[in-house]
Amino acid sequence: MRLIKNKLLVAALCATAIGMAPMLYVSDLSVVQKALLVLASLCLCALAVKVCTAQINKQLEALKIGLLNFKDGEFSSTLACKTNDEFKTLFQLYNDTAETLRREKQWLYQRELMLDKVLHSSPDVLLLVNDQMHVVLSNRQACEFFHPTTRKEDTDSEENGAGTNKLGASSSGTRSLEGYTLGTLLNNKPDTLKDVLLENREGLFTLPHGASGIQTWHMSTGTFLLNNQTHRLYILKQMTRELNRQEVSVWKKVIRVISHELNNSLGPISSLLHSGQIVGQQNGDARLVRVFHTIEERIAHLNQFVQGYGRFAKLPPPVLATIDWDKITAQLSNQCDFKLTMQEAVEVKADAVQLEQLLINLLKNAHESGGHPQDVELVIKQTASQVIIEVLDSGKGMTDSVMTNALVPFYSTKANGSGLGLALCREITDAHNGHLVIQNRKDKGLCVRFIIDKTTK
Repeated sequence: MRLIKNKLLVAALCATAIGMAPMLYVSDLSVVQKALLVLASLCLCALAVKVCTAQINKQLEALKIGLLNFKDGEFSSTLACKTNDEFKTLFQLYNDTAETLRREKQWLYQRELMLDKVLHSSPDVLLLVNDQMHVVLSNRQACEFFHPTTRKEDTDSEENGAGTNKLGASSSGTRSLEGYTLGTLLNNKPDTLKDVLLENREGLFTLPHGASGIQTWHMSTGTFLLNNQTHRLYILKQMTRELNRQEVSVWKKVIRVISHELNNSLGPISSLLHSGQIVGQQNGDARLVRVFHTIEERIAHLNQFVQGYGRFAKLPPPVLATIDWDKITAQLSNQCDFKLTMQEAVEVKADAVQLEQLLINLLKNAHESGGHPQDVELVIKQTASQVIIEVLDSGKGMTDSVMTNALVPFYSTKANGSGLGLALCREITDAHNGHLVIQNRKDKGLCVRFIIDKTTK
């Protein structure tokens, strides 16, 4: 602003001097008088310029401060003009621009809040990295999935060959992923995950998941330009439960078709069987009576078969209530022997009927495992967020091929097995949003673990 003021002053002084030159040339004043007159005129001119430009200086300073506010992203201030000149138009344009920018900033802020809420509420793992493989955006699921234990300063110093943290300290509890490199996040992760992310391979892949067995994931990627840099978005979706539901849904449809066809056939056969038994008894043919008796037994077996699969295909939604463990364990002890281990009171909401059916199936399988009946054990324990129910036996365990197919309906290694026991257990588990894990024990025997969250709704 001072530069403009000086230019106006110089212009006014030059104009005054040029205007006085002809007058001084024709006047009879002495040189000293002429010099004093010029000096006085220039001083009066400078004073007049200062007075006339004082308001302009204030208005220009106000515009400067307002534009600096724009630069800092502050759009809430407005300018007031008391004059009725060009500055009034400029101030009005400034105020209109500030109002427009203020609305756009508020709209963008609301969009960012909504986007942030959507990202952190998403069950998928979202990770955005730049062309240097540094994470620039992640959601809560990504933080829980990668759970870094080193500071990004440690990573920077390692990449620079320093070998020590710039701050001389480490933080083992940081949750933010921004600033980490993708390679650092993949340290101590399974090789499968490293290959999938680093090679940008889209599709399904499996990862080990501790006590919960193996999980199936799906990865999709997208590439776009952001701030003139190429960024890649990784989206990892947990597919284990969804695939299980899809598989069970397909099996249920198959079972309904089989049950329908069997019922349509068993009805006429039962009617003809009754007529044949009457004819055989009237004729006194013992062989014919035995044939019809055998057919009757097989029809009864098929009816039980159809009813069993019907229960699996029509499992009702669970009715959740607080479980009375004393009542359930008492009812279980009336059907089979087992050793109960529950060191503390465990509170969880579940469907008591379905939970009891699940435990009956697991305890029955434990008794049929080939181990000692007195080694069958039911363990009920809890963590801060989960309830864990284990059925242990001392049998011969399962081979890898048997364990892979153990939860598939119709699959059984028993001569008279229906292949529905563990399949029904998995269906009950999925209905409670839990996990069913089958593992061989270290010494001998099998451990079937049912994990359910305390917050299951």
